[in-house]
Formats: sequence, structure tokens, C-alpha cells
Amino acid sequence: MKEAKRVSESAAEQVQLVLSSHINGYKRLFGGQLMAWIDMLGGVIARRHAEHEVTTACIDNLQFKKAVTINSTLVLKGKMTYVGRSSMEVRVDTFVERLDGTRELVNTCYMVLVALDENQKPVPVPQLICETQQEKEEFENGARRQQLRKARRNEGY
Repeated sequence: MKEAKRVSESAAEQVQLVLSSHINGYKRLFGGQLMAWIDMLGGVIARRHAEHEVTTACIDNLQFKKAVTINSTLVLKGKMTYVGRSSMEVRVDTFVERLDGTRELVNTCYMVLVALDENQKPVPVPQLICETQQEKEEFENGARRQQLRKARRNEGY
């Protein structure tokens, strides 16, 4: 297995301009469009960390804290928060960026991705080096979220 990696080594940011093709009948961003952007960014982060192809296993939550409208600049910032044997949890925060550069949070999402070998089988991933107190807390919280996911999966939900 590869050496452990720092959170900062796989972190990524993506910027999107919300166009008319991204808008629903209520003149707001399609939730599915945001999910696609989150999934893409999460995949990039997980691939950087694992140095393998990955697949999305679950996305925990997609809840708009406010509406996103046409011509908005969206900034998606993602980072690794927890790793297991072959699974990785990524947090993606989405912000609307105003013309003056200020940002307002519109969504926080946790997702789990699994590293795959050339035969599409799960493969071990590097451990995560948490350098800051916030990173350590995120890792502990990620471990708890992973236990809850396993319990839900075993209950058949």
C-alpha cells in the first residue's frame, strides 16, 4: 500500500457559472446538476488520494440552504475527511460567490467513494494524515458516519 497522505494533497476546488441549461422551471439550479458537479469533484479528490480509479458508493445529503439562480458563480471546495480500508469519505462545500468575492454556503455534502483495481475490485487506500484539530475532528466524525452507514446498510435501508 502507498504511504499515508495529507488532507491537503488531494483537496480540490471547482468553479461553475450557472447557465440557463442548469436551471429548472422555478428558475433555480437543478439539484441533480449540483449533485453531478459534487460527484465529479469528489471523484477527482478520491482518485488523487487513492491513486486508483474510484466509484461513488453513496452521497449522504443534498440540501439547499438557499436558492441558486442563473448567472451565479458557484465554488465547490472538497477535501478528504476519512479513509477506511478501501473506502474514502469526501466533504464538498458549495458556495455562491458574489461579484465582490464574498461567499455564502449553499450546501455541504459528504460522500463515500471506493478505490478499485484493474479488475473492478476494492483495493486498499493510503491512510490519511490529519494535521489540524479540525482535520482530526472531521476524521473522528467521519468514522462515526461510516459506522452509521454500515448499520443502515445492514438493516436493509
